[in-house]
Amino acid sequence: MRSLFFFFSALVLLASCSDEMTMPAASGRPYELLVVVDDSLWQRPAGRALFDALDKDMEGLPQPERNFRLSQTAPERFNQILNIFRNIIVVKIDHRQFTKTSFKYARDRHARGQYILTIQSPTEAEFEEMLSNHGQQILDFFITVELNRTIRELRDKHSALVAAMADSMFGCQLRVPKEIQHYKRGRNFFWSSSNSPTAMVNVCMYTYPYEGPHTFTKEYVLFKRDSVMGANIPGSQPHMRMATDTLCTAVRPLTVRKGYAMEARGLWFMRHDGMGGPFVSHSRVDTTQNRVVVVEGFVFAPEKMKRGLLRRVEAALYTLALPAEKSGMIDLGVEKEEE
Repeated sequence: MRSLFFFFSALVLLASCSDEMTMPAASGRPYELLVVVDDSLWQRPAGRALFDALDKDMEGLPQPERNFRLSQTAPERFNQILNIFRNIIVVKIDHRQFTKTSFKYARDRHARGQYILTIQSPTEAEFEEMLSNHGQQILDFFITVELNRTIRELRDKHSALVAAMADSMFGCQLRVPKEIQHYKRGRNFFWSSSNSPTAMVNVCMYTYPYEGPHTFTKEYVLFKRDSVMGANIPGSQPHMRMATDTLCTAVRPLTVRKGYAMEARGLWFMRHDGMGGPFVSHSRVDTTQNRVVVVEGFVFAPEKMKRGLLRRVEAALYTLALPAEKSGMIDLGVEKEEE
């Protein structure tokens, strides 16, 4: 079977239905997913394999939190109330109809802002095999869908203060959640925050010289993070400084606006204090000024769930446009290959 059509960083806009304005808005909360599959199949190994592929913790959080809240319904119960759900997977297994495993997706079929992924397979055994090879890509597809929703919201509802600072200090475009209104400036650095005492979301932006390929190793990226954040985000006492839990932080390459980026995702903590939480950052090269531009979102929300908060600022990182790229917002999109 050829590779699936899910590519996390493909920059392709998705077409919507012509009668979109006459449809109801999709129901459900962010990061909820409905699986439409026969009840007995859901309990057999093929159904359990799908459940296991989808029921995974989000990486880089201090406590276990699932990427999605899952629910299931049988096809006969998939009525006009359920069919407007925001994220839907429909499973069809029938050797009389299908000769190979294939995929198709639809946007706005029953509701505005809805995505439906249909998986068709001739046998349960082949369905299981597909999941063992491509289960993570199915999960990534719907994570991308949810990030795109937030990116689109940020086009019209964002912090004008942070947008102005990103432009005036770095010549870049950046759109972050509207509630982020407090800030601190430093040398080639700013820290902006919602300043909520119970669920604080933050976005930082800073630059440093690009010094060659070694600039994008895990060791170098986290060294620069610790030096910049430690100098600019002190604790309540002079000996307290923000730092990175390097053992609980991972990096990976991304493609953003057709260019290279390095993502770092993990945990931060305040040295000699009890504060900490998750963060995610993007490091990119601005070739016009031979510099690395870093945007980071981090969360401080003790005793609260953090997945939704971090995903919200993570989406904001994708809105960064370097000086040569300031041509509007993007969707992460999905790109379809031949099945």
